[in-house]
This record gives sequence, C-alpha cells and structure tokens, in this order.
Amino acid sequence: MSFTLLPEWAPQDAVMLTWPHQDTDWADILPQVEPVYIALCQHISQVEKVVIVAHNSELRAHITEALIAADVDMAQIVFVDAPCNDTWARDHGPLTTRDASGQLSVKDFTFNGWGNKFAAELDNQINAQLLAQVVNPANHYERIELVLEGGGIEIDEAGTLLTTSECLLNPNRNPHLSKTELEHELSNILGAKQFLWVDHGFLAGDDTDSHIDTLVRFAPNDTLVYVSCDDPQDEHYAALSAMETQLKSFCTPQGQPYNLVALPWPKAVFNDEGDRLPATYANYLIINDTVLMPLYGDDNDAQALAQLQSAHPERTVIGIDCLPIIHQFGSLHCITMQLPAGFLKQD
Repeated sequence: MSFTLLPEWAPQDAVMLTWPHQDTDWADILPQVEPVYIALCQHISQVEKVVIVAHNSELRAHITEALIAADVDMAQIVFVDAPCNDTWARDHGPLTTRDASGQLSVKDFTFNGWGNKFAAELDNQINAQLLAQVVNPANHYERIELVLEGGGIEIDEAGTLLTTSECLLNPNRNPHLSKTELEHELSNILGAKQFLWVDHGFLAGDDTDSHIDTLVRFAPNDTLVYVSCDDPQDEHYAALSAMETQLKSFCTPQGQPYNLVALPWPKAVFNDEGDRLPATYANYLIINDTVLMPLYGDDNDAQALAQLQSAHPERTVIGIDCLPIIHQFGSLHCITMQLPAGFLKQD
C-alpha cells in the first residue's frame, strides 16, 4: 500500500488550531494574539470546519464565548481536549497521506521542540488525542519515531518534496541519518518521488532552523512562491539572493524550470528587546477556495497580496493581520495545520 503526502491545496475537511493560553509563552500578549485566532476562525469556518485544541475545559468555555461573540458558526467548530506546551500546530500536528484508492493514513511524527530548544512533551501527545476524539476511524494511523515538523517540508501534486538542508539535515533532528537515508525514509513514509533541497536562506529570529514554509512554497502548476529581498543593506540579502539563484536551477520531473513568483520583503520589525522578528509573506495558508496571507502593516502588504493572487488565481486571497504572531517568532502558517477531506469523523 503506497501513501503519498497531500499538497496543501487538496480538498480539506478542516484546519487545526492549538489555542494559546496563560501557560504558554503567549501569556503576556494574549489580548493581542487571540483576535488573530478569532479572525482565522471567522474566515476558515466559511469554507470548512475548524478543529480547536483546547488546553482544558476552562479554556474551551472561554474560546466558545469569544467565537459566539464574533458571530462564528459554532456548527463549524470541533473541539479537541488536550493539554499543550505551545500552539504551533503546523509542527506538532499530523501529516496526512493518501493512497490511490483514496484511503487516508495519518502520520504522527515525533516533535522535539525544533531540536530540543523548547519543551514539547504535551504537544507530542496531541495527535493521539486527535485520533481518539475526532479522526475518522476508517483512516489508518501511524506513530513515527522520525523527527519531522510540518513547517519543514512542502510537497506538490507530482510528489516532489521541497525542504531546506539547514532544517532537515540539522543534527538536532535525526543525527543518525544521512541525507540519502533521510530521503529513503521520507520516500517510504510520505511517498516523495523527488527531492529539492534549498541550501540558502534564513529569517532572523526564526527558531526552526529555516523551515521551508518561511522561505519557499509550492503552488499548483509547477510554481514556486518565494521571498525575495531587494535591499543590499539587509542582513538577509546575500542568502536570499543565493536562494533565488538556486530556485532558478530547479527542474520539474519533466525537466522544465519552475514558474517563479517572488514575494516582496517586509521592512524589519523588532520587539522591545531589540530582536528582529521573522516577518515573511511566505507563511500563508491554503484552504478550500481561499488563501489566507499574513499582513504586517507594511507598505508591501498590497504587493504581496497581488503576487500571491497571481500564483493562486482560482482562489480568493485574504490578508490577516499577523503582527502579534511574529512576536513569538512564527506566523500564520505556523499556527495552523490543514486536515484533508475524509480526515474527520462523519456527523
């Protein structure tokens, strides 16, 4: 039985959010962060369900009250009760594969807090609670020892897997595996048929060791959407220019170059301690009929929306203010995980 990871634009049942709370690093800025989560629920619930992981019953009641006040259709909300260390659903959430018959297999990889930088014991148990509470029992489920985060990989409809050397080959993830061995593992587990390794590019303030979803994304029809820095004085300029050159050298399985869509570079944003925050337009989320893109109150927001629309002409691109989210060094895609059609139990 051969399963292949689904591209993000495959039809979806829902998007998963793990809600921030007082016991997470969000505690000091919850009043600024929660409106972003509520806005996501408002938009996502119009086209699919929202699966919300709630740390405890008190938080679940609080979320319910907030969503009702925001006129969110509660019939579109599915709660999962599970304690959590943090809220980066992209990285602790499940990766879902499908075989030729349409059978789904939910892959529960090991999450080690981006190379044991942060506690992740509770987050690493969330997928088991998904399985127990909301996953369609007809789906296959597999717990996997391999360390992998959803934000670290992209895949397209041809089975080409896109990633960064800095993340997947970092010794803080799977030090016992060589590049060739890791490709073999990911081919077996995720059905990857070709690998594109991005060897350049980073974001200051990023804790993930250069997740691909902050730098380069797949779009349908052999398209790569990527961040481009046009300021030679910016600390990212050399690395992102080298990344752009490498992207131009990549070829599809048919030997053709990819269509490249460049996203603009937002101006530098800093926190009160003077740390640069990882603002990137590449950290967008594809859902049914829509793409949700992070905005930062930047002069380039409008251009980024237009560029992303050109890469997804069949979808409506909507901007979400994500300035509060980058204060915890992630953005919109990092706090979400799509769950494809057939993932959830039937009503």
